[in-house]
Amino acid sequence: MYRNIITRLREWKDKAHRKPLVLSGARQVGKTYILREFGKQEFDNVAYINCDDNSLAKDLFTQDYDMQRIILAIGAITRQPIVAGKTLIILDEIQELQRGLAALKYFCEKAPEYHVAVAGSLLGITMHRGESFPVGKVDILNIYPMTFDEFLLAKGREQMVEILKSKDWDTIKLLRNEYIKCLREYYFVGGMPEAVGMFMETNDVMRVRDVQKAILFTYNKDMSKHVPAAEANRINMVWRSMPSQLVKENKKFIYGVARPGARAKDFETAIQWLMDAGLVYKAERVTEPKMPLKFYTDISSFKLFILDCGLLGAMSETPANKLLVADNGMEESKGAFTENYVMSQLVATQGSSVFYYSNDAKLEIDFLIQHADDIVPIEAKAEENLRAKSLSTFVSKHPQMHGLRFSMSDFREQDWMTNVPLYAVSVYF
Repeated sequence: MYRNIITRLREWKDKAHRKPLVLSGARQVGKTYILREFGKQEFDNVAYINCDDNSLAKDLFTQDYDMQRIILAIGAITRQPIVAGKTLIILDEIQELQRGLAALKYFCEKAPEYHVAVAGSLLGITMHRGESFPVGKVDILNIYPMTFDEFLLAKGREQMVEILKSKDWDTIKLLRNEYIKCLREYYFVGGMPEAVGMFMETNDVMRVRDVQKAILFTYNKDMSKHVPAAEANRINMVWRSMPSQLVKENKKFIYGVARPGARAKDFETAIQWLMDAGLVYKAERVTEPKMPLKFYTDISSFKLFILDCGLLGAMSETPANKLLVADNGMEESKGAFTENYVMSQLVATQGSSVFYYSNDAKLEIDFLIQHADDIVPIEAKAEENLRAKSLSTFVSKHPQMHGLRFSMSDFREQDWMTNVPLYAVSVYF
């Protein structure tokens, strides 16, 4: 399956001052797959080691950091010739090797001519104890669940993606029903590659849901594996509360939803753990819509979103038909899925923080982002309802800004606001 990050991997390959690459992301978002595909496409050969289950590799770095010895050993373990510039060395789950992360510093300093890429879950890398991360000695790329345009490509709809990217709104309008059908499928399937693959192979929603449940089970096991039991319990409370948090009209995170009577200090570490693991995305509140937005954040108020709308559906046990069929009486839940969907697309494509705005007058803007030199206020609407009172009021108070509304309605340009179809979020900017 094609992933947009392949372009950035090619840029890394050709960088003048390239460092070892850390491809980070949540579990099962496709890190290993895309590195191996990248290696097949761009190099003569690939030297791949899974550090988690290769007994020959377990002492690769324990003796010393003699890079000539290490390169020879990697060649022997993988049975591949290691040629600078022509071989991609992939060390999968490198955090499982003693001194593995530290070794990247020496690849950078003593063997920069080799292309070295490592994959590991965000959780494993950030929670690795007893070993410092090689700050400044690696290049880092983040990979996320598949975006909607990548989902279309997996369905073989290359022309639909090209039309979206061209912003040919008249042609897009002609294909409106097909785009909406695919978007509803994406709401259910989400962007986890295994779930997408199962959907493409079987078109069986129950088997897709089984894959999603298995991924959630893996995440739950991770929660108990990496932290003490008491903290794991708090992490689980936050994680299990996510569907309830998102279905509220005001989606600001409420600690009492996770546990009655809870306060911030009870769950700060748990929330940070989920963010470090890549399982949730945070949108912090800004008190003033001014550049740079980070200067005006209120760290006590924020919204949390799940990394993937398909996993949100599995966690909430939402029946497939409720997402796949329009006009079925789940308006509030659709709002939750829509806002979570928009957030996940923005995180995956923007490369910068996403915020939201609210004030004491109960005026709230779903999202604020910095795009180039502009601040863009964004509202997300689940259906074709074109009322955007909050956005209209906000823009009238900040006339230097131009509003953006994502909805199921067709493209429409107005003086103060642009309406863009929801299925164009991932390719719009």
